[in-house]
Amino acid sequence: MRMSVPGVFKFILGFALAIALLFLTGAGLTRYLLSRLTTPPPRPTFTNDPSPSPVGSSAASPAASPPAAEIAPPTPAVVASPSPSPSPIGYRARVTQPIGLILRQEPTTEAARLGGIEFNEEVTVLEDSPDGGWQKVRAGSGAEGWVKGGNTARLD
Repeated sequence: MRMSVPGVFKFILGFALAIALLFLTGAGLTRYLLSRLTTPPPRPTFTNDPSPSPVGSSAASPAASPPAAEIAPPTPAVVASPSPSPSPIGYRARVTQPIGLILRQEPTTEAARLGGIEFNEEVTVLEDSPDGGWQKVRAGSGAEGWVKGGNTARLD
């Protein structure tokens, strides 16, 4: 059986179109899957975050933070030491934050750091701020300071 020139040409053209279609479909599917796998998930928000940033904002990256002149100074109400809440004073607790806690001199994130408290370390909670955002604690080493609230679990 002998094929004519137009028949051979149709066969080659059909074969080339089929291969091109398969290649483009595979490339498109690969691009779709890679874009889905490389997109980071949305930033989680927690109840004890002081000011959760909106999803997709550039505030999360340190390079995109505003200049120091644009940052408003803290209000006196934030800097002032909170009055003790009616909760019991001096209860034992354990640190539940897996990365540990920063011990600060005052109940603000701008306050001087006094040290750190390791995960699962036992502390004594001396007082809670009225809003529950901070706790004054005494570490096992005797150091006293403020830590972010919600990162300890009461033992007794």
